Amino acid sequence: MRASSDSIGAVVSPFMPDEEKLAAVRQALPATGAGIYLNTGWAGPIAAETAAAMAELAGWEVATGRAHAAFHDEELARMDEARGAIAAVIHAPLDAIALTHGTSDGINAALWSIDWQPGDNLVTTRAEFPGVAAAIGALAGRWNLDVRWVDIDGDDVSTLAAFAAAFDARTRMVVLSHVTFATGERLPVAGVVALARASSSRVLVVLDAAQSAGAIPVDVGDLGVDFLALPARKWLLGPAGLGALYVAPAALDVVRPALAGVNSMRDPRDPARGLRGDARAFESTGFYAPAIAGMARSCGWLSMYVGLDWIVNRAQRLARRAFDALAATPGVTVLTPSHRIATMVTFRIGSWRAEDALDELGRRTFAIARYVEALDAIRISTAFFNTEAEIARFCEAVAEIAAHTSATLPRRPALTILGQG
Repeated sequence: MRASSDSIGAVVSPFMPDEEKLAAVRQALPATGAGIYLNTGWAGPIAAETAAAMAELAGWEVATGRAHAAFHDEELARMDEARGAIAAVIHAPLDAIALTHGTSDGINAALWSIDWQPGDNLVTTRAEFPGVAAAIGALAGRWNLDVRWVDIDGDDVSTLAAFAAAFDARTRMVVLSHVTFATGERLPVAGVVALARASSSRVLVVLDAAQSAGAIPVDVGDLGVDFLALPARKWLLGPAGLGALYVAPAALDVVRPALAGVNSMRDPRDPARGLRGDARAFESTGFYAPAIAGMARSCGWLSMYVGLDWIVNRAQRLARRAFDALAATPGVTVLTPSHRIATMVTFRIGSWRAEDALDELGRRTFAIARYVEALDAIRISTAFFNTEAEIARFCEAVAEIAAHTSATLPRRPALTILGQG
């Protein structure tokens, strides 16, 4: 099944001039017209192309039902399409991709993939997403593991030294983010992988790519990690509740899925599917077919029509532009290290509570950003569909707020609604 012939993919082309392409991209992403969309790190906007693909398959579920063999064949085809689309984004072999229900699902599959022994050592950072930290805590409690928590201080040399100090003869796994969720800083993954490979035992490296896949270049061959987990809903602009897990072919010699054989989506014509020696052994069950179609379509649209190089280069340029403007604003403290910027910038504004400042920015610029409660800070995510004018308008509003307190800030005039007393 395919979306209608007047698909968005026919409008956006990787060979368009930048200005023309940006206009076409924003037309394809209707939510960009509702405000300054600076929260892709939480959830990206859905493309009209993606929505059309999901609606078409959902309509078939209603009109024809889900029990027909043809529907099942279509579902399996869309799963293959989704795996292929993800493989293209992270430069991975097709059979190294498993579909999941999100990043945490993939991380958990990796965590439980080895036979832990009491006293084994797992190394991670204090900057991990709370859900990942909780999963590590649950695993450690079950197996009485020694978890080494590494502090991230913004400097690659001291960060890698802290990782090296955490390793010992019983280290079996390292879990870290490619880009941290709170401050948006890119971690020295290559250095951590080198430490793991130089260790006396086979140390597995598990990478959380929730804030990197689709935002910055990701090549699993260059990274050298054993597992990489990612979501569909953030930088890949896909539906919620889906993601993918990369499993390095070499890692399959030392890992095994905790739930091997329960995948209800395996092809009945191939009983070994989901059990043989590739990443699909790690797939869980219960996928929503229209969402799978949407995930495949969103990743394909980004790769084939918009262009991944254009996407990641533009997003990083905009992040640097925002960083420079905010760092130069009196009263603003930028928490993201300058040399580690990916596509997110986290900052504080003077004496303002971050939540209050974010509310004020929303009223003044219709900006959609994230409040980082643990840091009492604001986090913005710059994506390829943002404009330079949007970044400038947002930063100007930050400067206006930073020049005042909540008590002295001039109020915006109220709108008069005709017909109301």
